[in-house]
Amino acid sequence: MGFIEFFISILSTPAVLVGLFAMLGLILQAKAIEDVIKGTFKTIVGFMILSAGAGYLTGGSGPLTNFGVVFNAAFGVTGSTPNNEAVVAIALKDVASTTAYIMIVGMIANLFLARFSKMKFIFLTGHHTLYMACLLAVVLNFAGLAQWQVITGGGLILGLMMVIMPALAEPTMRKITNNADISLGHFGTLGYWISGQIGKAVKGKNPKSTEDIQFSQRLTFLRDTIVAISITMVFFFLIVSIVAAVNGEFSAGGSLYGLLAGEGGLHSSWIVWAIIQGLSFAAGVQVILTGIRFILGEIVPAFKGIAEKLVPNAKPALDCPITFPYASNAVLIGFLASFVGGIIGLAIITGINAIAAGGFALAVILPGVIPHFFCGATAGVFGNAEGGLRGCIIGALIQGLVITFLPALLYLVLGQIVGQGTTFGDADFSLVGLTLGSLSLIVKSWGFFLICVVLYFIPIIVSPLIKSKK
Repeated sequence: MGFIEFFISILSTPAVLVGLFAMLGLILQAKAIEDVIKGTFKTIVGFMILSAGAGYLTGGSGPLTNFGVVFNAAFGVTGSTPNNEAVVAIALKDVASTTAYIMIVGMIANLFLARFSKMKFIFLTGHHTLYMACLLAVVLNFAGLAQWQVITGGGLILGLMMVIMPALAEPTMRKITNNADISLGHFGTLGYWISGQIGKAVKGKNPKSTEDIQFSQRLTFLRDTIVAISITMVFFFLIVSIVAAVNGEFSAGGSLYGLLAGEGGLHSSWIVWAIIQGLSFAAGVQVILTGIRFILGEIVPAFKGIAEKLVPNAKPALDCPITFPYASNAVLIGFLASFVGGIIGLAIITGINAIAAGGFALAVILPGVIPHFFCGATAGVFGNAEGGLRGCIIGALIQGLVITFLPALLYLVLGQIVGQGTTFGDADFSLVGLTLGSLSLIVKSWGFFLICVVLYFIPIIVSPLIKSKK
């Protein structure tokens, strides 16, 4: 078990995992030792920079977290906030070892499918692999499978998801990246795909990209991504902070007084605090973009070795911020539109529950800023690629509704597991949880296990048929 824990710690650490794949690719290309060392460490450092930026935004006192806290206090909303990390931490208390084994089997199953099917994607977002493995451990245990069936069946479904979701995103990713040799490996892909399809439907004639927005001569500074994000987020922080201040939340004894006190008295004025938080948000985004530049500069050339030797034509499937540099305006617009979608969804759920009056009721899902930022921004990029500015706004807004209602429905199926104040936030987790969770109510034991096996081998079986049609 000590070795297994060590192995899992590597697989669930994106920086190390991607660094090892870069090293393998360079070795397979017979690169000089100095090139292998340089490429490996620059890839790892790039992911560490990206992770540092994301951690800065989403940490306990990060600007994204603080925005959610102030928003909830300002408008007096209560409910469950989607958070992948929180729900996994709860579930791992019971299924930690099973999750570890499913993750190992899933990684192997991913490579096997990439080698023998038409979907040539290697999923490299280690933490999302861990989260999906945990969800599968919970669902398959609930279906009454034996332990070896849980591990094998869960691993096969995990491997399947690790190629299907990048394949679903691939057509739009080609447009986003202009056919670059990278793909998307993130379990919010259903929402991004929906955003792209919405973009296609609403684009009209000659759609204008978010990146073609014209500013007057005096507003050309808004073309700078960091300046635009800074101004926008300072504005939004000030708006929600003003409402909170009017309600007395920043006063001594108020729910938000601790935010100012936590700064050691540096920001005794909530106005100064709000401005600094908005600027800190922009700083975190800049760190993320810097890490992405490192990764793109190293992982794509290094991956050629894997593509040539182990899995012909393989493409690395990377975390969702990999899309951000391709449409920086869409990132901000998508986040805001998705958040609005979350607020609309909250209002609709509240209305449904009021009408039900104690009967059927959905869990009240608060608009979590973290999923709406990362998923909403990516949905904005997808919507923009397919339908320009209109596609970005409408597509991301619909995606915001998706990641509000799917977690609410997930409570109905797996409420006894995830109904502890939080739930999964990204669309694919809810999709898998709802589908397999509902199936587990009907099919048990061997029948459920056989379904997992059949689903896994379908892409391999149909691949020759696809080839022959061409």
